[in-house]
Amino acid sequence: MDYGMWSDRTNMSMLTDFYELTMANGYLDNDCGNTVVYFDAFFRNIPENGGYAVMAGIEQVIDYLSNLSFSEADLEFLMKNYHFSDKFIKYLRDFSFTCDVWAIPEGTVVFPGEPLIKVRGPVIQAQLLETALLCTINHQTLIATKTARIVRAAEGRPIMEFGARRAQGFDASVLGARAAYIAGAAGTSCTICGQQFNIPLSGTMAHSWVMLFDNEFDSFAAYAKTYPKATLLLVDTYDVLRSGIPNAIRCAKEILEPMGERLKGIRIDSGDLTYMTQQARQMLDAAGLTDCKITVSNALDEYLIRDLINQGACIDSFGVGERLITSKAEPVFGGVYKISATEDENGNVIPKMKISENAEKVTNPCSKKIVRFYDEATGKAMADVIMTADEKVPDGSAYEIFDPLQTWKSKMVENYRTRELLVKIFDGGKLVYEKPPIEDIRAYCTKEIDSLWDSVKRFENPHKYYVDLSPKLWKIKDDILRSYKHR
Repeated sequence: MDYGMWSDRTNMSMLTDFYELTMANGYLDNDCGNTVVYFDAFFRNIPENGGYAVMAGIEQVIDYLSNLSFSEADLEFLMKNYHFSDKFIKYLRDFSFTCDVWAIPEGTVVFPGEPLIKVRGPVIQAQLLETALLCTINHQTLIATKTARIVRAAEGRPIMEFGARRAQGFDASVLGARAAYIAGAAGTSCTICGQQFNIPLSGTMAHSWVMLFDNEFDSFAAYAKTYPKATLLLVDTYDVLRSGIPNAIRCAKEILEPMGERLKGIRIDSGDLTYMTQQARQMLDAAGLTDCKITVSNALDEYLIRDLINQGACIDSFGVGERLITSKAEPVFGGVYKISATEDENGNVIPKMKISENAEKVTNPCSKKIVRFYDEATGKAMADVIMTADEKVPDGSAYEIFDPLQTWKSKMVENYRTRELLVKIFDGGKLVYEKPPIEDIRAYCTKEIDSLWDSVKRFENPHKYYVDLSPKLWKIKDDILRSYKHR
């Protein structure tokens, strides 16, 4: 698919923190730029203390990695303003991406500590990728995760993403809407996103339409005549119950029904949405408009949506804007990118790990893979185990999982099937992964979320999903930690 504006902007090689360039220049200057390393991109905490996150952004990662190069304008900027060596500038001029890259597919439910992306290659290359990879994955995974919560709160009622005008810039509005669609939003109001990614569009009128006409009824009538098959009227410009609904009913009876059409819906954007929708439903039903849908908007999130439904609000769909597209309650997805291993000249993998006074910042060493265990009886995901890349995946025989921090907590699992989560997307710098259509990603995401127990999907105090280390990986980590005590 041609992504137009976005495909024209995928050479984002200069989207990097400056220290990535200073380190890359230093690697080259110290003759270690070709040292083969492994990096993991992972996150430590789920936004809003949730039970899971939803992976998104891999398509844009692929576009970025497929177009890595430095233009003469890029090089001139660096040479003119900063003290990089001629050797480094030549390296950038001749830059050729040769790394291996693995990623968890978009739409997968993911958990803290798991490598979302794994990079293997020369350190000078792998280091330069950090900023762009994290920028892409952190943003879209954040919005997909927030949307999944909102969609769950709506209990099957459609959620439309309406947040473009409140997003943090152009890319955030477009790619945020893309992530929202993956995680279950029914569509978006962002026209360019619909154009670029083939996502359904929705939108009718603003209050300015209603206010332009001499009276509310005339505004409704004009809109109905222009869009008789898709008339959805905004009824809260003046007074929902005394004016908006009566004029919508009048429009249905006097304009649409003589044309053989029905009023598709109304939208309420202010006020007590529970009371307003209950009264509106009664008025519409009494007028024979039982098929007229009620949509609400106005600073909604999963908590307000849940409350409205619990209070008996008569709502058929929701338009959700700023609190979705900005993930307002927690607008940062704290993904990080850390080295986990190097290779010596014989190809032997040497574990590396960051050690910190903060236990959550201690990283997991080695080249790794992630294996998800599913209960054969229920189909539900039971646990993920992070293993070294060379370990054999469990084959269904009894397997002990244990908490890597509280090792006395363990469980023997049986009657299970497994799936590896990381998929290779680049081999030696060449793309080896076929990007799936967004509709396939969306359907896959729904199945992924369905594979979790409801207790993991609670908004408050969700059950903690198990992410454990294999005995081999745990021992390697423990040995490294113990060895540092004696340094």
